[in-house]
Amino acid sequence: MLKLMLLPLAAVVLLMMPFVFMAKKIKNGKSPKGAFIGNLCTFAGVMLTAIIVPFGHLVSFAAEEGETVKTAVSMGAGIGYLAAALAVGLSCIGSGIAVAAGAPAAIGATSEDPKNFVKALIFVVLGEGIALYGLLISILIVSSVGG
Repeated sequence: MLKLMLLPLAAVVLLMMPFVFMAKKIKNGKSPKGAFIGNLCTFAGVMLTAIIVPFGHLVSFAAEEGETVKTAVSMGAGIGYLAAALAVGLSCIGSGIAVAAGAPAAIGATSEDPKNFVKALIFVVLGEGIALYGLLISILIVSSVGG
């Protein structure tokens, strides 16, 4: 039981360490590029571990007597929930990038000519729609998994 609580804690600590170094570099006026790359590598390592451990049957969960580990934890359901989380997360990141590029341009166009407000608003809303599509896909995935 202690292992199950320490593994997520270790993952969070590993993911947060590069941010500490990044904050120090920003205070010193240096580029945080190396710390950011380190954070991405650490994140990739933690995600690979999270994928490999269930497939390798290295972690067994407590099951009632008569139950096998395969019936206690369905690998297909876990992958379905992971897919739903990725659908929401990646669509929100894409939406954020789209809105970050579109909203300042919309504000600039509106400040030059107020008649362009509706046209500019449409482009910003199209960027935000990406997140809604990701949420819809994740709801469909979770409902088909059976949760």
